[in-house]
Formats: sequence, structure tokens, C-alpha cells
Amino acid sequence: MSSADILVQHDGPIATVVFNRPKTRNAISYAMWVEIARVTEGLVKDDSVRAIVFRGAGTVAFASGADISEFQEQRKDAESSQRYGEATAAAYAAIRECPKPTVAMIYGFCMGGAMGIAMGCDFRFAAEGSKYGIPAAKLSIVYPPEAIGQLVDLVGPAYAKDILFSARTVSDREALAIGLIQRLVPEAELERTTYDYLRLVTENAPLSVRGSKQSIQFYLAGYTEERRARLRELSREAAASEDYKEGTRAFLEKRPPKFQGR
Repeated sequence: MSSADILVQHDGPIATVVFNRPKTRNAISYAMWVEIARVTEGLVKDDSVRAIVFRGAGTVAFASGADISEFQEQRKDAESSQRYGEATAAAYAAIRECPKPTVAMIYGFCMGGAMGIAMGCDFRFAAEGSKYGIPAAKLSIVYPPEAIGQLVDLVGPAYAKDILFSARTVSDREALAIGLIQRLVPEAELERTTYDYLRLVTENAPLSVRGSKQSIQFYLAGYTEERRARLRELSREAAASEDYKEGTRAFLEKRPPKFQGR
């Protein structure tokens, strides 16, 4: 992998992870899968980052999926396929479990493994003309169960079966109608729409946003005593925080709050 295949850009509290292989429609190599997990975990630990955008370079593709040209070497048998699957699973998990708000900003094609990345994000904001699909059935691949679960959560079991069984391409309008994407805007407006939204989010209290995200994740996964205890802990942390005091002061003083995430 070239060191430039994954780029990380910072704009205030918003970080952007760019899949930078436009000549291959940003196809994701094995090395890139490994790097996606590493980079995402690093951004989670960076207190200056409050939200993360994932995107492809240019406007032709978010990503065309895994780099199939590698498969004869990287997925040539059961053992190498397992190793490859572990790398993709780690990338998906890093994004899915990220406690900070995440948006997949989608231009053009979002196919195969790239769908797993996009579905792992909290939101999918897309440009008109974007296209979606999971062609695993055309390659005799069983898509990862966690990613399938996310697809079911987004579009329901019948549409999930349709997309996986048929391996067809889903249009932008259909993707919006079935809940696969949350925003569909003209191509020229996508960046502004995405970053304006995240600036709104990052002005809010980080502890509150994190607690809300964790609560929704635990609700979908099913509450356990351990998870309920974790949510109580997050609630106590927020109530005891400097941000809580700042939010109250700002409200009484009729001014915008300045949250620090502590």
C-alpha cells in the first residue's frame, strides 16, 4: 500500500478519512483495510476530534469495494480468506464501535466492502447519482454477519434479502426511500451539507452525544446489566462534568455554550 492510499485531514474538530485510489474507483486493498482500523482507533483517542467523515477521493466513487485484483493472492484459499476476513472485520468494528459521530460522505459508487464501511457509520449522506450494491453472491462470498445485521437494521429483512440475493445495484432514490441513506443532495452541495451538519453536532456537549450514541447502540444490541451499568456511568460523568455547569450557565446567560468534553 502506498502511504497516500489513506489520507487523514483535519478541519477544526472534524477529521476526514479519505480512500485515495481514484484510478481504481478507490478500491480497498488488504493493507488499506488494516490501515482503516488503525487510523479510526487513533482518531477515537484524539481528544481534539469530535466527529469523523469517511469518503473516497474525487466524485466518481466512495469506494468500489475490496480490490478484487488481489484476491488470487490475498484470498486464494480458506486460510488466507480467513486472514482477509479478520482485517475487514477489524475495520468495520473500529468504525461501528467508534464513540464519536461518523458520516459516510458518498459520491458515485458504494459497492461491496465499501457498503460495510458506510453502514458502520452513524449516517450516510450522498450525492445524486450515487449507486449501491453488495455483489457477494456474484463471487461466492458470504458477507460478514455484523454487516448483514447492519443492513437489516437499516432497510429491514426483506430489502436486505433482496439486495444480497440479487446482487443488484440500488439507485440513489431507492436507497433514500428504503432508509439506506439519510440525505440525498445535488453533487455540488454534498460537502457543504455534510460539514455544516457536523459543525452543528460538534457544537453540542461531547459527553451528551457520546452517551446518546452508546444508548442507541446498546438498545439495538439488547440491554444487559453490564450495559445498563455503563449507561448509568456515562450519565453520572455528564452530570458531574464541567460541560454540564457550562451548559447551565450559558442557558441562564442567554449565550452559546463552549463545551470542552470534560
